[in-house]
Amino acid sequence: MLIDPVTVAGLVTREVRTGERRGTPTRIAVARRTYGTGPDDLWNALTDIGRIPRWFLPISGDLSVGGRYQLEGNAGGTVEECEPPKRFAVTWEMGPMISWLEIRLDPAAEGTTLELLHEAPVDPDMWTQFGPGAVGVGWDLGLMGLGLHLDTGAGVDQDAALEFPATPEGKTFVRTAATAWAEAAIADGDDPALARPAAEATLAFYTTVPEEDQQS
Repeated sequence: MLIDPVTVAGLVTREVRTGERRGTPTRIAVARRTYGTGPDDLWNALTDIGRIPRWFLPISGDLSVGGRYQLEGNAGGTVEECEPPKRFAVTWEMGPMISWLEIRLDPAAEGTTLELLHEAPVDPDMWTQFGPGAVGVGWDLGLMGLGLHLDTGAGVDQDAALEFPATPEGKTFVRTAATAWAEAAIADGDDPALARPAAEATLAFYTTVPEEDQQS
């Protein structure tokens, strides 16, 4: 996967917001990237059950409103809203943890701007340890895969994608993204003395190869 990691990470603008859902404090990670394709094509890449695995993960289920979906080895949830080709909203469920994902598409001079909002209840220990990068960097990697697919029309090599964060280019990409998420959290009021070490913890989380993989 030959990319300029700093340039690609810089294609995303990042924002952190403080929110509330049903009386529970939340934090919202917001990522925006403009792709050089029309809204219909980008919508299809994001919502076609046969095309999603070409840039993200294998997915099963019903992607109509009220339907349940499941990403292989990752989150599942319920489709709550869908307004093609403008926006959709789903729950993002991993075990007992439930958060909310919304995708918005807007035409832009260069193509289409994708805005991703991931809202989650605040876990103080998790936030102190990793900050928004815990979820944000994962979406950065997904948005990169989407860009590669849209640029070439080809499917992303899943093995290469899994190995990418531990490569020199991958580590630079993750560090750039994690640092940017920390600065976004600081702009939302987080203590820099906590936010910047959390970015380093995020870097280690994404780029450390498990011992069993090192031995295989």
